[in-house]
Amino acid sequence: MDSSIKKPRLAITMGDAAGVGPEVIVRAWSDPRVHAAAELVVLGHPEVLRKAVALVGADITIADAKESSVPQTIPYLPVGSDEILDVPHGQVDGRTGQAAYEAVVRAIADTQAGLFAGIVTAPVSKAALHAAGHFYPGHTELLAERCGVSDFAMMLYLPTHELANSRAGLGVAHVTLHMALRDVFANLSTSAILEKCRLAHRVMSEGFGLMEPRIGVCALNPHGGESGLFGDEETELIAPAVEQARQHGIDARGPFPTDTLMVRARDGEFDAIVAMYHDQGHIALKLLGMHRAVNITLGLPIVRTSVAHGTAFDRAWQGTAEASGMVAAIVTAAELAGRNNTA
Repeated sequence: MDSSIKKPRLAITMGDAAGVGPEVIVRAWSDPRVHAAAELVVLGHPEVLRKAVALVGADITIADAKESSVPQTIPYLPVGSDEILDVPHGQVDGRTGQAAYEAVVRAIADTQAGLFAGIVTAPVSKAALHAAGHFYPGHTELLAERCGVSDFAMMLYLPTHELANSRAGLGVAHVTLHMALRDVFANLSTSAILEKCRLAHRVMSEGFGLMEPRIGVCALNPHGGESGLFGDEETELIAPAVEQARQHGIDARGPFPTDTLMVRARDGEFDAIVAMYHDQGHIALKLLGMHRAVNITLGLPIVRTSVAHGTAFDRAWQGTAEASGMVAAIVTAAELAGRNNTA
């Protein structure tokens, strides 16, 4: 990035303090790519950050947000009570759930107020959020409610350099998200599929600057329903949505069986995929780049990215966390924020 260009200022929320979030933030801080891309401020408890610095043995100091974001200094805004310091590592606890919630809420408000150009979130525990009395399935739904939007989607995204034949990376948007598989059928509709096609088209064109992005749409049933033998959602719901998207000027195609569609996307035939449910999109993209995938929330008036993994309580505070996803999330947020010109 040209040093003469003002870098966007991003808020990084620490996530659940009992998970890997603090460690991956500290590890990512030593990567020069994040500082070339953005000015960064962490929202969380400073003592947790200091413990994470000690865990990884990094030569980093913790300072208030007045300090500059450089590899040697982590500026922070204090969020969360001292109660979280008593929570055992790797365990679900409402105290860390509350602190994680407060960090996200403050980051949203500060970004809406123009103090930040976007948000990067470390993982939260859904169970800890619930234990704190915040009954959201995850970050995505909390962000959508706070931003006052009803049309939104989670997209998993692999940056351009991760795929040999990619024009602008590969994104997978999801029509349904955090719900039981038995509930997917009742929550699929032509209008919902069309909206996700629009959101995928918008982020690839406006967010990543791609002219005429190509959108592949997944079938729901095996073999695309096999001409109705395995279900009729393809003909009754999905194909009409694809046709309507095309009528709106979106280069959408499908529905295609997912097992072959993802191979075609990997090889450069599509820029984004619309999946019908959570695991249909997640499994395929994470096989392509588990630790390098980025979670992007589509449809918000603000930029938000995240790592594509969870709190990893089984590995938390053992000094073995993988930070490449946090690096990718920060760099991607900076790219999106730069195009949005929000700060």
